[in-house]
Amino acid sequence: MVNSNLQAFNLAVSTLLKTPSHLLPNLTIPTFLDLPEHLGPHLTRNSSSSSSSSTEKNTPQKTPSIRALVIDKDNTLCPPNSIDFPKAYLQKLESLRTSPLSPFNQTNNPQGILIVSNTAGSRPSYEPEARDLETRLQHLQIPVFRATQNRKPFCGPEVLAWFRERGVVTTADEIAVVGDRLGTDVLMAAQMGAWSVWCKNGVTHGVAGSQQDGRVDLDYRGFLAKVEVAMERYLRETCGIAPRVPPGWEG
Repeated sequence: MVNSNLQAFNLAVSTLLKTPSHLLPNLTIPTFLDLPEHLGPHLTRNSSSSSSSSTEKNTPQKTPSIRALVIDKDNTLCPPNSIDFPKAYLQKLESLRTSPLSPFNQTNNPQGILIVSNTAGSRPSYEPEARDLETRLQHLQIPVFRATQNRKPFCGPEVLAWFRERGVVTTADEIAVVGDRLGTDVLMAAQMGAWSVWCKNGVTHGVAGSQQDGRVDLDYRGFLAKVEVAMERYLRETCGIAPRVPPGWEG
């Protein structure tokens, strides 16, 4: 079996050397708790299109219409290698699914959120975890994606097809990928032509009933994730590189 983690690492290194803008997120937030309900206006804020002179020409700025969310699990919704949600993170998911104004309201857009993980649902050995996760989120109708061939960042075409088959989106630029890793989540968004949202600090809250219950200052990021923080800052601040945007949004 090909080591998909090694493949992903090699792709991230190749991307860094050739097209580093594909590793920069369209929107950076501290944690999932800071995800705006209406993403569109926030996604172009740091992109190349936002630096154009459209305002001076009195032409309106295009705003993405986000109809679908792809959300990572490990260190985005839950601590790594866990399906236990910190209370605030579960409440955030519930708000996205129940708020009357949310584009991802489960009544009006029942299949507008999909969890795509490199653990749960990514291979047969993680199937029990995927089923348990779906059981916990049954009241919110949030499914876990089952990868048939590739894991992140290579499964973008399959994810896009999943949403298209269900009539949620017609094009990839109606999707936002939300996760804590540049080399998997943000890079997958770039590969599939979607928008990316980077949860820079990952999960910072303790899970109820655990030894960390009540804490809001946790840091589950591993070595590579911390390297990505420095890399993102270097590319953006020192090199002056702007995030890539989906085709047609170049400005």
